[in-house]
This record gives sequence, structure tokens and C-alpha cells, in this order.
Amino acid sequence: MNVKETKKNIIQAGHSAVKELIKVAKEPIVETEDDVSADRLKNAAATKKLAIFDAFEILNRIEEEKALLENKPLENKDDTFKGFAERRSK
Repeated sequence: MNVKETKKNIIQAGHSAVKELIKVAKEPIVETEDDVSADRLKNAAATKKLAIFDAFEILNRIEEEKALLENKPLENKDDTFKGFAERRSK
């Protein structure tokens, strides 16, 4: 198996992982009507947040790898959060 095929397989696995993370994010935070402690709610919310951010991170990496496989130039996203002076200071 060559490197391109391996990367394509990893990209497919990444899409599957994102689908699973979406399932986790869609589940209710707690599935009980009983009074739930603040710590449990906080942990459940943190788990959902982590699933969402991980899904976005995986999708961004998939886009980068697809661009590399297709020999497309990557967009420079670093400038989006810099001010005028920071961008011009090179």
C-alpha cells in the first residue's frame, strides 16, 4: 500500500470518527429527571464540548490532507486573527 492510498484510508476513517463525535454531541447531557449534581453536569458539558472541538479539528485536518493529496495550495489562515501591524511586521 502506498502513501496516497494510506492517506485516503485515514481520511475515510476521519469521516467515520466525525460521524461518531456528532452522535456524542447530539445526545442529551443527562438522561434523567432526577436532581443532578453540578459536577456531573459540568463534566457532561465538557465532554460534549470536547467532542465538538475534536470533530472540527479532524475536519480541518482532513481538508489539509485532501489539499496536499490533490497538490492544491493551502490557504494561509494565520492572518485572520492578526491586526494590521502584526500582518505587516514581517
